[in-house]
Amino acid sequence: MSGKEKKPFRPSGKVSRLQFTDEERADPVLKKSLIKAEKAADKLETAQAKIPKQKRLAKERTIDAETGRTKVRLFFEETDKPKPSGKLSHNLKTLPGRELLLQIHKEIREGESDNVGVEAAHKTEQGAEFGIRCMESAYHSHKLKPYRQLAKAEKNTIKTEVNYLYQKSLRENPQLSSNPLSRWQQKQVIKKKYAAARSGKDIKSVQKTAENTKKTIAKTAELTEKTGQFVIRHRKVLLIILAFAVLLFMIMAAVSSCSVMFEGGLHGIVATSYTSEDADLIAVEGDYTALEAAISERIKNIEREYPGYDEYRYDLAEVGHNPHELAAYLTALLQTYQRSEVQGELQRVFDRQYKLTTTKVVEVRYRTETRTSTWTDSNGKTHTDTYTVKVPYNYYILNVKLQSKSVKFVAENLLSAEQLEMFRVYLETSGNKPLIFGGGSGNVNPSTDLSGVHFENGTRPGNEALVVLAKTQVGNVGGQPYWSWYGFNSRVEWCACFVSWCLNQAGYSEPKFAGCASQGVPWFQSHGQWAKGNYTDLAPGDVIFFDWEGDGSADHVGIVIGTDGTRVYTVEGNSGDACHIRDYPLNSNVIYGYGLMN
Repeated sequence: MSGKEKKPFRPSGKVSRLQFTDEERADPVLKKSLIKAEKAADKLETAQAKIPKQKRLAKERTIDAETGRTKVRLFFEETDKPKPSGKLSHNLKTLPGRELLLQIHKEIREGESDNVGVEAAHKTEQGAEFGIRCMESAYHSHKLKPYRQLAKAEKNTIKTEVNYLYQKSLRENPQLSSNPLSRWQQKQVIKKKYAAARSGKDIKSVQKTAENTKKTIAKTAELTEKTGQFVIRHRKVLLIILAFAVLLFMIMAAVSSCSVMFEGGLHGIVATSYTSEDADLIAVEGDYTALEAAISERIKNIEREYPGYDEYRYDLAEVGHNPHELAAYLTALLQTYQRSEVQGELQRVFDRQYKLTTTKVVEVRYRTETRTSTWTDSNGKTHTDTYTVKVPYNYYILNVKLQSKSVKFVAENLLSAEQLEMFRVYLETSGNKPLIFGGGSGNVNPSTDLSGVHFENGTRPGNEALVVLAKTQVGNVGGQPYWSWYGFNSRVEWCACFVSWCLNQAGYSEPKFAGCASQGVPWFQSHGQWAKGNYTDLAPGDVIFFDWEGDGSADHVGIVIGTDGTRVYTVEGNSGDACHIRDYPLNSNVIYGYGLMN
């Protein structure tokens, strides 16, 4: 802001009552919007001055010179109500920043009691028939003209002032003009603030409204008869107008219905989606998988933990869970959650899903022992006899039992009725993120034809038996028996279950995983058997991971058949909910990496 003295700017053809700053003179858009605001204010003042003055009943007393009696004469006189224009002009000069020019409208509204009756009449007439409203409008056209001009001038003034404030805001905050959405939002904020500043009403004005409304109702009844006669004479014109109004109403209703459908559809999508961040969903799934890995590891080391037993008996349920059941449970319970917030809840669910018990049993058993006895007969000869006896002893047994339930079973016992309903919705829609835990592929195309493909051998040995086994599963639809073998009670996104099943059938006890990002990739990385997506020394039987969304998280998994030097060929489960043979360029950006089996 310059420190120079402010000089008044004079718009074309008239003396301005506004003082322009150097900033406003330097900005043509800002200066132009302020000039428009001033002109609109002038028109508003002129329109207000044209509003007819109120009349009131008065009486005059005179004394007859001849008789000496007092005479009373009744007559109507106009009220001498002062106009607000003097104070208005003063405020135009003195408001320094003209931030809203709100003082103008405050003082104009002090004189609006002159047309409150007309406003009330308009509200009353809205309940009449369409044709009657049209005729009443025509009948009052002349009388209402100054009031319409006042309303139009006020509306135009508001528009120009809001535009001035908007332009001023853009100059002070250039970043708001970066895109149409920012500009629109800023303008709405200004309009709301402006409306809030103008929302006050005078109590006297409200009381005056009530009185004038009664008069207006009586006057409307009188006009209705005249209007009806006019309607009869011009019924054809009115019918055309009525038909046009009905058509317009139907169009507006259709647009409104589309808007409601869009909003309802958007609300439906939001209401059935996991609301937590993807990173938290995957991290929490990994934490729960770690709990399952820990209990599996403990079972493997049970004989080291409990040494000295003659026998260990195992009764073990499958370890595993449906990741969407866990995410649906946490979302129904907490709506939105972060990894650090749910560790206690994960442990609570885990303790209810799995129960590992060890029971010590001591049995008294008998073993047969061969014994010898020596005796001497009467002749002094020594004899040795051999015989068997059954000897009791303690036999120590450790029974190891793992009981497992599904997360769905746990949810049904922990959630309220309302939460359980939402849990089922999330489970049905997979939170609108079906692939977030390694769900599979939506590719429903037929399998790739391998006839004529010449595979190149790399330096690493492969497992052709595994590949042959996997290829025999091509054509399977729905993923059974893979997900049930893994331990799930119902269908899940089963690409990882398929790979785990094939590995197990081919003689590999590990890895066994149901989630690509949370279990599969970490296992290969922790065992030093991981290669990035640009790896080319592939071997039959390697495990290939995919990242469809490019977000750095594995979404799908399959088994490598081989490569012809430019493309890699795979067998994949849950590819279009079936087992298919697929192929990809070796440098494809959807290949996340490889688990190297040899």
